[in-house]
Amino acid sequence: MHDGSTDKRPTNRGVARRDFLKAAGASGAAAGLAGCTAHPLAGTIAGGTGTGGSTLQWMAGTDEVGASRQVKQALYDAGLSQDIGIEIITGPRDTTAKQQQLQRWFSGGLEKPDIIQMDSGWTIPFIKRGQTLNLTKSEAFPDSYVERIEESYFEASVQTAKDPGTGDLHAVPFYPDFPTMLYRRDLVEEAGYSPGQENWATESIRWRRFAQVVRDVLDRNDDLGYGFTFQANTYGGLSCCDFNEFMTSWGGAYFGGRDTLFGPVGERPVTVGEQPVIDSVRMIRSFISGPDASGAHPDYPGPISPRAVLGWVENTSLAPFTNGNAVANRNWPYAISNATADDALGDRLGVMPIPYAVPQQQTEYENIGGPVAALGGWHHVINPNSNNIEESVQVLQAMAEPSFKYRIFELIGFIPPEPELLNSRRARQVSGVGNFVEQLRIAGENAIPRPVTVVWPQQSTQIFQIVNSAYAGGIGPEQAMMSLQSTLENIEDYAQ
Repeated sequence: MHDGSTDKRPTNRGVARRDFLKAAGASGAAAGLAGCTAHPLAGTIAGGTGTGGSTLQWMAGTDEVGASRQVKQALYDAGLSQDIGIEIITGPRDTTAKQQQLQRWFSGGLEKPDIIQMDSGWTIPFIKRGQTLNLTKSEAFPDSYVERIEESYFEASVQTAKDPGTGDLHAVPFYPDFPTMLYRRDLVEEAGYSPGQENWATESIRWRRFAQVVRDVLDRNDDLGYGFTFQANTYGGLSCCDFNEFMTSWGGAYFGGRDTLFGPVGERPVTVGEQPVIDSVRMIRSFISGPDASGAHPDYPGPISPRAVLGWVENTSLAPFTNGNAVANRNWPYAISNATADDALGDRLGVMPIPYAVPQQQTEYENIGGPVAALGGWHHVINPNSNNIEESVQVLQAMAEPSFKYRIFELIGFIPPEPELLNSRRARQVSGVGNFVEQLRIAGENAIPRPVTVVWPQQSTQIFQIVNSAYAGGIGPEQAMMSLQSTLENIEDYAQ
């Protein structure tokens, strides 16, 4: 999670790498996980043709390239005609670089790739520029599939796949990413808590209790170096995700709730100066520096988080946890796979939805508060310049079949975009992460997208710089949020 507008997971998942080595062979895995050049056709390519018809070019990720043979077979097993060949390519690993590359291609009117994988965090700008096929209005894409996606997929994912102005569907969610709270179940139980009896897996606990649990475990285990680890570096992951979660779990919002996340820019209220947002910053100050520190929240135990989180991203915050040197870690589903490995925590791992400070019923804004989780993940769009629109639609239809989604979950670890599929026995049997699908379903049903608009990249930079300074104590929480309020308002006004 590298960016200002990225998917929040490292490119190489532990579950994917292990499956590649088993299913694709060492050489195939190495090829899929190798570095990419600026143009995907010069990088890793997984060729493939059908028995005679068209050959489509699908721009996907390195995971799909590494397991290309199995992925394509899953499409054919899901009903895709054998006459349609598929060439899977990949582009830059960095999602921002990929976004910029796609923009150059669309501006040039290129006919290839036919199907393009897009970060859910920056699909909407492409939609607004008319650079994706309108699936709702397309005669090739059946209305029944549009209805199925709108009615059965995770709502937050579908929101980022639509034109905010018209509500038309332009993208099909491929897989979502939702963070959860990973914790040392064994140490928590030794400290006298009962996460199983209290059902932490589905009934998330409050931040105050969470902080007390972590503090108690630290006090009982002098050999532990860290308590709660998360990501607060000056990067896009802080703006879109960690700060977004902390703020929303307190009942705060960037722009007055969910309805204005995607605009209209300049016509929506800026609300980061409100008390719930300030209190969320004060809570993190207590977590890092203790309740007696300047700007800290006196009601929240601490310190429980190392000052190092101010420079940590996903992998750097995860390493101490999987190494057995931390109590809890906020992270994405790939982290569950890593943590359950035999050489990591194995069955000592516990997982619960992100804690919260204020329930939804007590917040000013609708569906704000409670155990929220930042939305990550990827969609598929069809290139409107493609000469293979009907064949591309058939590929997306095959991807929508449950058999394909299950196979991708088993093969690569990508979460199905439909909550109902996570309730199944087959999902629970997926190695590692399958034991925690209920927590992921709850996270998905409470997911909060980043406020994606044309000005988000500029706003994101201001947010992570100011929030990082506030967490560090360089500026007081109230002063920081007032400054951020003014900055975001100026950006909104200037963009009109």
